[in-house]
Amino acid sequence: MILEIKNLCVSFDGKKLLSDININVETGARHLIRGHNGSGKSTLVGAISGDPIYKIDAGKIIFDGRDITNENATSRALMGIFTGTQNVPEIPGLTITSFLKHSASAHHHFESGRDLPMSEFIERLEEARDILNIPREWLNRSVNVGFSGGERKRIMLLRLLLTNPKLAILDEPDSGADAETQSQIADVIKSMPDTTFMFISHQQNFTNLIHPSHTTTLSNGKIVIE
Repeated sequence: MILEIKNLCVSFDGKKLLSDININVETGARHLIRGHNGSGKSTLVGAISGDPIYKIDAGKIIFDGRDITNENATSRALMGIFTGTQNVPEIPGLTITSFLKHSASAHHHFESGRDLPMSEFIERLEEARDILNIPREWLNRSVNVGFSGGERKRIMLLRLLLTNPKLAILDEPDSGADAETQSQIADVIKSMPDTTFMFISHQQNFTNLIHPSHTTTLSNGKIVIE
């Protein structure tokens, strides 16, 4: 079991958003989280990822056998939780290469205690870029500045491949992506058997590409028993 959520209750600005959430995510699963808008899906993603705007009022989050309920977002990321959010900010002046090097280096040092050689980083970057058919000139552009929704998704996939997390949580990765990009996202997920995926989607066509192994439905901040 890679993730255990036990009796989780979450609030924002004094308003309760999640109540008594219990979810077990098996290692290697492709776990779909679904529900109508406002049901609590993105709140759940934020709570697992360690977004500080959400307050955990009760319950526990156990990741890879470790209680991470009180860990910050950086610690959770370094332990192997990747989050692909719907709205990624633009960062003028920070190139995609520099952004990815910082991320990959932090993970490499956390896991091995060693610095990541530039030659190794470039080799991994070129391999991932080739898989995603990303133009090399993108790498010198500022993060997300001037990119379309689908292009931003491909940059997210680039970071996903470089960090190779234990758990990847993707909040509506199909949103703003055309059919070709949605198919590419599905192909990347299928190509990473050692990574467990939790994903949110409202689109049945995209869900069918993934073939989820498990499904959890939320409504009004609670799990719907089906």
